[in-house]
Amino acid sequence: MGRIIAVANQKGGVGKTTTSVNLSASLAATRRRILLIDLDPQGNATMGSGIDKHGVSLSGCEVLLGETGLDEAIVEAREAGFHLLAANADLTAAEVSLMTMPQSEKRLQQALEHVTQRYDYILIDCPPSLNMLTVNALVAAQGVIIPMQCEYYALEGLSALLDTIEKIRTTLNFQLGIEGILRTMFDSRNRLANEVSTQLLSHFGDKVYNTIVPRNVRLAEAPSYGLPVMLYDKNSQGARAYLALAGEILRRDLRKEDVAMADQVGDS
Repeated sequence: MGRIIAVANQKGGVGKTTTSVNLSASLAATRRRILLIDLDPQGNATMGSGIDKHGVSLSGCEVLLGETGLDEAIVEAREAGFHLLAANADLTAAEVSLMTMPQSEKRLQQALEHVTQRYDYILIDCPPSLNMLTVNALVAAQGVIIPMQCEYYALEGLSALLDTIEKIRTTLNFQLGIEGILRTMFDSRNRLANEVSTQLLSHFGDKVYNTIVPRNVRLAEAPSYGLPVMLYDKNSQGARAYLALAGEILRRDLRKEDVAMADQVGDS
């Protein structure tokens, strides 16, 4: 059964889409079966995966509105090594239509029920705002990865996002939790960045990933070529960081499985 993880932050420009694409590619490089769902009408994750958002005939819009099944809409991002549910501006119209539909917040969850067993990880790139698309992602997910820059205003945004996650957990999705907090665009020469990083570690402990994604030119350039950074420049700092993050996530999940198995043995 695939683990469903939303990549979310209500603040834009924090590396959310960069993380979604590059983590998907890095996990795929470890021979995991990956589905990336682009839920942002800007379609940046789609383009960054090498798929022309203007050329897709079926996208998340048709899936959420029930006009097609997920199977029919999924495409292969061949170079990137994973499957993709693409997005484009049509998702904006879908969001408006969802407002009047029954069980509108569960449309993605219902669509995913038939495909989760085919993937090891399903990553959802959320829009940079709290709207019906983001709610659908959080209702479908089991965990949330929060990319954030280590700056003052990012802490305020993090507080708002944590409130949102808690509200979703208590009302719509009791299994939802924080998968991890990822420090992105990090510049170790910046005193404020180091101070905020220390605050995060103090407050959230092991919820903060050990992996830190640095500011990296190659990471910024890769989307314009429609490639994850590991295919654009595998030796870059950005590529190495996301491969390290994939390894960290896999190790964490393995430890969770070991604990769950030990608990079962103890109960029997």
